[in-house]
Amino acid sequence: MNFKKIARMSILAVELLMISLLNPGTMGASDHDDGELEPTSGPLGLTDLYVFREVDQNPAASADDLIFVMNTNPRSLPRQPYYFSSNAVYDFNITRVANKDEVPTGKANLILRMTFSEPNAQGVQTMTVTAIQNGAEVGTTATTNGAPITTTTLNSPPVLNPVSVGGSNLTVFAGLREDPFFLDVEQFFRVRAGALGIGPPASFLPPQQATDFTKGYNVNAIVVRVPKAFLQLSTPVNVFDVWMTVSVRDATGNFQQIERLARPLINEGLIVTPAFLNAFNSIPPFLDLSEAAAPVRAEAVTTLNALDQADGQDNVDPNAIAGAFLPDVMRIDTTVPSGYANAFNAMGSPIAGRMIKDDVVDITLGVLVGSPVSDNVTYEGVPGNPAQGHKPLQPSFPYLALPN
Repeated sequence: MNFKKIARMSILAVELLMISLLNPGTMGASDHDDGELEPTSGPLGLTDLYVFREVDQNPAASADDLIFVMNTNPRSLPRQPYYFSSNAVYDFNITRVANKDEVPTGKANLILRMTFSEPNAQGVQTMTVTAIQNGAEVGTTATTNGAPITTTTLNSPPVLNPVSVGGSNLTVFAGLREDPFFLDVEQFFRVRAGALGIGPPASFLPPQQATDFTKGYNVNAIVVRVPKAFLQLSTPVNVFDVWMTVSVRDATGNFQQIERLARPLINEGLIVTPAFLNAFNSIPPFLDLSEAAAPVRAEAVTTLNALDQADGQDNVDPNAIAGAFLPDVMRIDTTVPSGYANAFNAMGSPIAGRMIKDDVVDITLGVLVGSPVSDNVTYEGVPGNPAQGHKPLQPSFPYLALPN
């Protein structure tokens, strides 16, 4: 395979390939798997990051605004309240990037931080929104109208908090929303097992039989409308790297990072050994390529080599791919329409963020095998199959579908 094709496969191929070393019974999709174990469970468990130009979701919106979405608390059951942890900080980490082909530094120029109080008798949590730039912190607990910044309770109209931070006006929503991720997990594992020779050959089910494992579940969502000027900080850059983290207060009162997530399908697929998973979640992206993280990279290469041999072809350069998908950040070039497969840089990494309905599973599978392939699950689902299909997205901010 020539370098150009290897590069295009890079991030997309490895995201799927890493999943293949998970135990057959383990749920592997986005980062929903971390919700199974403490301490990264419930409100501390990250699921998905979405970053996109708002105008690509809503043509009536400003072309100068971006939308950041951080989803947590996987598999939240319908019609039940869930809360954000009052002992954690929820961070969007942002790097200003000179151009789309620049190697990610994995070091944040800006952190946009959300913290929460305990819920009151009505289930409302108050919030503090803080921007950290160049070592300086600027935070607020009040909206531009002087009211507290609050979450949205179950079955209530969305609370859209206008917030002024660092000289820019942001809009913040925090509350339950339907989990927008979609994948036929059980059939994926059957197909994967067959491909690896550890199970009978299998194919993805037709649309009328395919099942979406996230159907009916909710997540805790933090959605922020961010002016591009807030990210630029008087610079001319139009490209940004984004990742999200959750940190909790330890016994000494300091915050320790316990969760990290950027590109879809990476985290729980990338790390197989539990100790490596904990280590990966606890370090910043700039350490992904360090000597200390060498065992993690070696595990990735081992997986790629195993699958390369399993398909009977010598068409994957695992070292080239491993070098392309690390550090793990989500890049968005704000000069092009948003979408996970809309644009790639010279290294083959996607650089146009991720929209809510992007079919990251089909995109990954298609690039991996070089032709269209699908698990036959879509966001909307198909008529006559009640096992898949999500609620319609909302037409305006915060866009995510109403909770179940």
